[in-house]
Amino acid sequence: MRARSALLGLVALAAIWFATPAQAQTAIGQTGLTVSGSLGIQSDYLFRGISQTASRMAGQASVEVLHSSGLYIGGFISNVYFAPAGAFPQRSEIDGLVGYRFTAMDINFDIGAVWYTYLGTRAGFPRMNYVEAVLKATREFGPVTVNGMVALSPNYFLSSGFSAYVEGGADWTTGWNGIVLGGRLGYQHIARTAVFGTPSYATWNLTVSRTFDLGSYGNLVASVGYFDTSIGRNRCVPIGGVGQNICGPRALGALTWKF
Repeated sequence: MRARSALLGLVALAAIWFATPAQAQTAIGQTGLTVSGSLGIQSDYLFRGISQTASRMAGQASVEVLHSSGLYIGGFISNVYFAPAGAFPQRSEIDGLVGYRFTAMDINFDIGAVWYTYLGTRAGFPRMNYVEAVLKATREFGPVTVNGMVALSPNYFLSSGFSAYVEGGADWTTGWNGIVLGGRLGYQHIARTAVFGTPSYATWNLTVSRTFDLGSYGNLVASVGYFDTSIGRNRCVPIGGVGQNICGPRALGALTWKF
């Protein structure tokens, strides 16, 4: 598995360096609606710094319908793997999204909700499904885009109670060979940490990405990054008193086709 992850990272890195420049995509149709989607593969599925696939590779897809008014609806699917969660080695996460995007004071806002659902878990296992209200904001300062988000849930993953996630970061379009450098710093508060399996924690990452044009077939995004959390191994969702290797530092490589 590590060999496959390393190979994907090398492929993504090669694409970053040798890709051709990207072009902006155009809205589809004349009804005010734009349909877009993505298909991707990555060496791990990290959600706020914690692996959702037990350090395995992940395949993912998404779709979104956006109206010119700013209203949108979408969906996301990925394989996931939670060690004690069921008999089958691979399960699915299927999310629904709805929201509204608008611009005010030169800031781009995105306010919405995400419903996270998990299929294939064992009967009697603690409830995984939950909903979050999410507010995102971005503002451009020349080649630098500053971004932030807040996500609140009344009853987080595994019925672990109220949660609040706050994140800030920036992306810098370097102007050199189309390379974009990014960084994020976030903090996840969880009310019932004993149920969730980790303490409340900080998470951070540094990434480099490159988007290149596939003509009428959309764009391909290649990225590699370093991800980490403040969770010690012995406090990372321990099973039988032994912490899992899903919260620690790791590199992640990804290739995503956007159409």
